[in-house]
Amino acid sequence: MNTLRSPLNQDVPLARPGEFRPLHIGSLVVDPPIVLAPMAGITNAPFRTLCRRFSQDRCLYVSEMITARAFVEGHARTHKLASFGADESTRRSIQLYGTAPDTLAQATKLLVEECGVHHIDMNFGCPVRKVTAAGGGSAIPVRPKLLQKIVRSVVKSAGSVPVTIKFRKGIDDNLLTYLDAGRIGEEEGVRAVALHARTAAQLYSGEADWNAIATLKQHVRTIPVLGNGDVFESWDALRMLRQTGCDGVVVGRGCLGRPWLFAELCAVLTGVQPPPPPTLGEVVDTMREHVRLLIEFFGEKNGLQQIRKFTGWYLKGFPRTKHLLPALHMVKTQAEFEALVADLPRDVPYPEVALRARRCKDGSTQVVSLPEGFLECRDQDICVADPDEMDGG
Repeated sequence: MNTLRSPLNQDVPLARPGEFRPLHIGSLVVDPPIVLAPMAGITNAPFRTLCRRFSQDRCLYVSEMITARAFVEGHARTHKLASFGADESTRRSIQLYGTAPDTLAQATKLLVEECGVHHIDMNFGCPVRKVTAAGGGSAIPVRPKLLQKIVRSVVKSAGSVPVTIKFRKGIDDNLLTYLDAGRIGEEEGVRAVALHARTAAQLYSGEADWNAIATLKQHVRTIPVLGNGDVFESWDALRMLRQTGCDGVVVGRGCLGRPWLFAELCAVLTGVQPPPPPTLGEVVDTMREHVRLLIEFFGEKNGLQQIRKFTGWYLKGFPRTKHLLPALHMVKTQAEFEALVADLPRDVPYPEVALRARRCKDGSTQVVSLPEGFLECRDQDICVADPDEMDGG
């Protein structure tokens, strides 16, 4: 069977029986231990449905980030993004963002009592300039007392609902914060920690530092440690688990335009050869279903706006498809979308070049923007500004 294994993964053996244990996050059991990373504008209910179908609902699928203040204030768009599909009845998982402990506590209480969530993940890894410039996202772990105060407020408000936290290595190579973040999470009662093994300065460039995941695992001993970064093929997950000793794998950009990756992950982590990669015709069928789900959830206008960014990811590497992208990026009706893809040949094999092709983010780096004086007052437990207010929901 052609599994399109890249040279990097040619010699990776399948999982042995019992090699990887189920992931326990509070009362949630995830087997095999695979988590869909929360990604803004990506991991909404329709996309989660696609991923769930391919993996037969065996993984944990986290919603895109919502801001606590916008949710508490009842912004319609935020509440829409915080909603779940009919197929999400047992593992409703959401990522929550904010910097104000009281607002985060209010949002957590609403999510638990009114939305029936089963898992809350907290975002301490966002590297976006406007967020870090206000002291939020990946800047928060720079102030350990602030991080502790925030985590404590959410864990207390969540009650029996498990809370996890996701963070990066630090600001840059000269200011690493991930070991402090892991320790604080463990001490304050979170049920798992996840490390995106890059700094905020790296953004999504270069290679993820899997050695940092291994180091975190050595320091955080009582709760699961999850690894995130550079899982583009199912075999990458096997390598990460074996090389780092981590308890689970968080999958982000590798599944963009490839929701079937979760079927492949479930296979190799249970000792089964993965299914063959889809042909162009099968990819188009998945795109069609994605369009249908988006329109059903957002309405035709907004749903088709959502699919535009996915089309290039779905068709990545397929010959003689690039000419369609400008029109697909401007599509306004479902009928228009169907007409554009109707004549694509069905039997074109999946291109190997697409397996590790860059998706969503470019290879740039940055000098991380922080508030004036932020590094001189690292022992404070307050944020300089409230970046929640910059997002109207």
